[in-house]
Amino acid sequence: MLTVSDLHVYYAEIHALKGISLEVAKGEIVALLGPNGAGKTTTVKSLSGLLHPRAGVIELEGESLLGLPPHAIVTRGVAHVPEGRRIFNRLTVLENLEMGAYIRSDAGIAQDLQRVFALFPRLEERQTQVAGTLSGGEQQMLAIGRALMARPRVLLLDEPSMGLAPVLVEQIFETIVDINRQGTTILLVEQNAAMALDIAHRGYVLETGIVVLAGTAAELVANADVRRAYLGE
Repeated sequence: MLTVSDLHVYYAEIHALKGISLEVAKGEIVALLGPNGAGKTTTVKSLSGLLHPRAGVIELEGESLLGLPPHAIVTRGVAHVPEGRRIFNRLTVLENLEMGAYIRSDAGIAQDLQRVFALFPRLEERQTQVAGTLSGGEQQMLAIGRALMARPRVLLLDEPSMGLAPVLVEQIFETIVDINRQGTTILLVEQNAAMALDIAHRGYVLETGIVVLAGTAAELVANADVRRAYLGE
């Protein structure tokens, strides 16, 4: 469904992604793992149009996304939940969710709003609350809910567990599985490798802008290097 091939991305003269290739098939959760500075966030920013690769291929179901601005990529069916949430702090919860549907004018917006509230009942309780006053976990729920309001085919999640208490991390990951079961394909960037591989179908390991390992989640969990570097064993 989502295909990345020989992708090269630079920050000025710094070669951040050095020809990475990966695929995310329809219906999958694919984990993208690696240490800080490996290029994980650079990858998802490239997929969502926030960064412009110098070379390579990014295709969604055979259609190129290269060179498209972020809003056009959203209209193609790719939504990005960025690291750090990036919600609109001064808007209410409901207004944030409505902003997620800014590209749409169809009759399904109200239905999708109810879907988000079903996934995150806390957001329904707080829909008139100013978003900047929410807890960190609630803000992460809002960031995911806002992306879902675009009705994406592919959801890019960048570090959804960052800064959250363990109980909230479990809740967020359970919801990610629910979203996937409802038909949304997911590329998950995550420092918590154990949690990511527990819910992912497949995964890739990035180091210094290069894919060094790829395989099913079970294969990566069984890999001695992954266990030592990312699973604390």
